[in-house]
Amino acid sequence: MSTKKGKNMENILEETRFLMKKYGIRANKSLGQNFLINSEVVESIVNSSEISEEDMVIEIGPGLGTLTKYLLEKAGKVLCIELDTRMIEILEDRFSIYKNFEVINEDVLKVNLNEIIKENKKDGKIKNVKVVANLPYYITTPIIMKLLEDKLDIKSITVMIQKEVADRLIETPGGKDTGAITYSVYYYCESEKIMEVPNSSFIPEPEVTSEVIKMTLRNQPAVNIENAKVMFMIIKSAFMQRRKTLLNALTNTKVFLCKNEGIEVLKKLNLDENVRAENLKIEDFANIAKEILEKSK
Repeated sequence: MSTKKGKNMENILEETRFLMKKYGIRANKSLGQNFLINSEVVESIVNSSEISEEDMVIEIGPGLGTLTKYLLEKAGKVLCIELDTRMIEILEDRFSIYKNFEVINEDVLKVNLNEIIKENKKDGKIKNVKVVANLPYYITTPIIMKLLEDKLDIKSITVMIQKEVADRLIETPGGKDTGAITYSVYYYCESEKIMEVPNSSFIPEPEVTSEVIKMTLRNQPAVNIENAKVMFMIIKSAFMQRRKTLLNALTNTKVFLCKNEGIEVLKKLNLDENVRAENLKIEDFANIAKEILEKSK
């Protein structure tokens, strides 16, 4: 580590300890709090987000504001959504002098983000909305799915999350880390790994390694399908019993009315009867969905 990077990291660590002592703060385990103290990671998140004055950043779970401080220097506006009421006072004390700062004391899963985005883009000064966050590990998937399924007018999502989950999110469908959520992210986004983050980058140190990833929303979904909900229902059913073959999993969950129907559909799509869910491309699931929809007419 260079002297400059080492000094920056020391500064963030000292600042974090000072704030925790001043406000009597301890990380809340039930909220999955781990405070970031690595300046290199902060810089990487901010730089990879490619933020400009035309952007509004929605920061989920800003905590003590380590990342917020740098986002405010780049973005036209930073909207922080923080559930922990203890952090609101700290964030307001630190950043209320910034005209481009706003904080909401809410659960992000209950916030109407569509309404917030529309309101902030109304005057035309904000051109793009980007999500940046150090997400709590225990609630990563619900937050990511809300951001995608609510079809928000956002450009990109740059997050730091548990490595194991990150690898599933950015995997190409059919790869070794494929899970049900892989297909959802791939359907909506083009994804990339930014950097791996050691647990020593936080206080307190989490038991797992983290990873920064960036998901850029596609202009059009990865596959063209009339009813994406049916496709995702099939994907979810397939991965509920991922140790079984696709045929057995979809028969057991009543996607196929009977095994013979399943054999017929797979044969028509040139898919092996013994194939497993994680081996399929998203186009394969889309084609299965189209066959199911056709049969239901």
